[in-house]
Amino acid sequence: MRHDGRQPDELRPTEIIRHFTSAAPGSVLIRCGGTHVFCTASIEEDVPSWRESSGFGWLTAEYEMLPGSTQQRRKRSRLRIDGRTQEIQRLIGRSLRLAVDMTRMGPNTIFLDCDVLQADGGTRTAAITGAYVALCDALRDGRHRQLWGDDVLTTAVAAVSVGQVRDTLLLDLDYEEDAEATVDCNLVATEHGEWIEVQATGEGATYTDERLVEMMRLGRRGIERLLALQRVALGGQPET
Repeated sequence: MRHDGRQPDELRPTEIIRHFTSAAPGSVLIRCGGTHVFCTASIEEDVPSWRESSGFGWLTAEYEMLPGSTQQRRKRSRLRIDGRTQEIQRLIGRSLRLAVDMTRMGPNTIFLDCDVLQADGGTRTAAITGAYVALCDALRDGRHRQLWGDDVLTTAVAAVSVGQVRDTLLLDLDYEEDAEATVDCNLVATEHGEWIEVQATGEGATYTDERLVEMMRLGRRGIERLLALQRVALGGQPET
């Protein structure tokens, strides 16, 4: 039994709230226990200059932990972002680029903005899971505006963390557990069971091939549950 009463293979209580604000075509608040992330998806009818000659679209992401998201106030990243933030927003971007066929988007860009309102571990995985739902709503908006057709979305994507704490594997770690973990693993996968990212790091211990497989199996079960929550949030129709 974990300190919050969960079983080792149990997710934190997770809630995905669509249309959290009205300005962006995609707007989601995702709550994973004490971690709350606000995800928006916006459309710009243009692409970066290096993309112009391709005729294809683009998707990019930004991530930020807001000043009041942790007990000690975080400074805003006004002109320069730190290495961790850059790593995470690149992870979000490349994960969700694999959810769309950019050859069918036309010369348009989707911006995913993920802002952590409250951090209690697993902010990057919550951001990916919530941003996917915001992306689906933005794709629907773009289709209604005749920027693209109905065949842009290729797969659902979700993410979860797994960690080794006192030789036990735990799913969806909160901050207290993450701080104690000797191996930390962030996993991103599609609804087809294909891996997008496996980030397994020894923080205080090494791990074997067998242990990695165990972490991936546990993570897959968690991702399947998150994919189900995404489907419920979207009403079973990702782009309609």
